[in-house]
Amino acid sequence: MKEQSYPSYLLENAVAQFAKLPGIGRKTALRLALFVLKEDKKFAEDFASSVLLLKTEVKRCKHCRNISDTDECAICADDKRDKTTVCVVESIRELLLIENTGMYKGVYHVLGGVISPIDGVSPKDLEIDSLTERVASGEVKEVIFALSTTMEGDTTAYYIAKKLLPFGIKISAVARGVAIGDELQYTDETTLGQSILERVPYKV
Repeated sequence: MKEQSYPSYLLENAVAQFAKLPGIGRKTALRLALFVLKEDKKFAEDFASSVLLLKTEVKRCKHCRNISDTDECAICADDKRDKTTVCVVESIRELLLIENTGMYKGVYHVLGGVISPIDGVSPKDLEIDSLTERVASGEVKEVIFALSTTMEGDTTAYYIAKKLLPFGIKISAVARGVAIGDELQYTDETTLGQSILERVPYKV
């Protein structure tokens, strides 16, 4: 199929940038670029500023590695949360999914990915040492694995569980209400919430 031509290089460049976003094809990218072009200058300035601030000013919580505007995220700073229970997730996306269920009252630890040798991701690339340090501090009594039921997710959970065994804490995993191989992000909130409440002991 012939590549679509554009009447302006600036428009073509904007379309190319929008098309780099996940799930955005060139047709959608063109529609977005034309929308921005149609709006007034202030809209474009606010849009560009918000993206730049997101990239340059957002922080990572010193405890759980969640995104935050300050050094401590709102969840970790909440005195009503159970700081002795830590739910381990792959990314911010899964954290938000679990929060939306309204069923989990503990805190989190965001790994930043899963172990995947084929993709060049090793344990040292993830927030595993910082999790071990949290457990070593003595406050954590239970760690819950809420990782995708993929080979990479299972490998990561097993690796972390082996590291945490010497601390004698309770290690759990969400109940397998998610089909093997499914990504956690595609699980509905009710099923996800119940799978956390009905978590089972993790066997190493």
